[in-house]
Amino acid sequence: LLPASRQRFAPKMTSLVIFSCIYMQSKGNNISEFLFPSPKVVRCRIFSGDLRAHCKEIQRPTMAIEENVNCSAFIEKQSYITEALSKEEQDFPLAYIITVHKDFETFSILFRNIYMPQNIYCIHVDVKSSESFKKSMQRLAGCFDNVFLASRSETVVYAGFSRLKADINCMRDLATRPTPWKYVLNLCGQDFPLRTNQEIVRILKNKWRGKNITPGIFQPPHMKWRTQYVYKEVVDKDKKQMIRTNVAKGPPPHGINLCFGTAYYAVTREFVQYVLDDKKAQDLLEWSQETFSPDEHYFVTLNSLPDAPGANTVPSWEGNTRAVKWRDGEKTHKGCKGHYVRDICVYGEGDLEWLTKRSDLFANKFEMQRYPLVLECLEHWARQRTLNESEVRIQPSWRI
Repeated sequence: LLPASRQRFAPKMTSLVIFSCIYMQSKGNNISEFLFPSPKVVRCRIFSGDLRAHCKEIQRPTMAIEENVNCSAFIEKQSYITEALSKEEQDFPLAYIITVHKDFETFSILFRNIYMPQNIYCIHVDVKSSESFKKSMQRLAGCFDNVFLASRSETVVYAGFSRLKADINCMRDLATRPTPWKYVLNLCGQDFPLRTNQEIVRILKNKWRGKNITPGIFQPPHMKWRTQYVYKEVVDKDKKQMIRTNVAKGPPPHGINLCFGTAYYAVTREFVQYVLDDKKAQDLLEWSQETFSPDEHYFVTLNSLPDAPGANTVPSWEGNTRAVKWRDGEKTHKGCKGHYVRDICVYGEGDLEWLTKRSDLFANKFEMQRYPLVLECLEHWARQRTLNESEVRIQPSWRI
């Protein structure tokens, strides 16, 4: 994102709240990629505009994704919601593309909080993921009829074409599925929803009404370096990175005016079909193979073309897809209470109040093992809000 755009994601803080509680975990629990969240879960309540800690130890069963997993027991014990909570949500199924490569525990909390039986989920597992992680993902997907792994996996390089290709692979798979999904949203394994499924459905139906959400603008001069030279992905045992060559890159095909934006989107099924079938879309995809971070220009550029379904020919940063604390935005968001990775905040406990006041669909980024309270408190907060909207009888197992 542009520095100016990052500032719009961070409203002024009007109060400072100290968050403190004790996190306890049974000594016998060894967290591994195979395990879902720890046996001791902290329950937190947010009220009266302030964040206060009301900590209570509750027993959450821990369950390994074993080869012969009992899926019914697994789904119940892990508090998955197994029924559409309203007719409105049933009639407006969503599709999700989730790219993952590690940290099964963090992913499991994200997935449990976006899962709805009427939706459909494509999970792209990085080729370079550990075998234990891959097996965990396979077993998880095998427990749900509406969850599958991408039919083709990429070795994803940060800022490389492989990251964009992972999304395209899932789009191709989703286009062949019978589920009549309306929009597809993309996530990574370290995201978490700040809106309920019903809220997301209503935002897409009532505000966007068939338009795509691809936040971004026409490519500014200081971002042209990304597409002026040929970039190559370097993948070997010790190094996986993008390297700039001295070879000049030709202009985009069809006289397309490039845009620059975020890698996150919510786009219609018709737009996905356009991405897969249209010649301009395919030519731009091929041209983008040797650029830097093409996932941050490809979809927003296509969405600016007049013939794209749901297009926005005057691109803008409108569309709060992600709450992100960037390092260069500290004057507005008052800093990261966790730590920064590639200038993006990995949220700590002190960021909870900021997160719960955001209007964005999702937040990034989280680490369960480093900051367990953050996700456990957010999960409880999110599940309570979700169940409060339910128009069907709430099953006891759905409660966190």
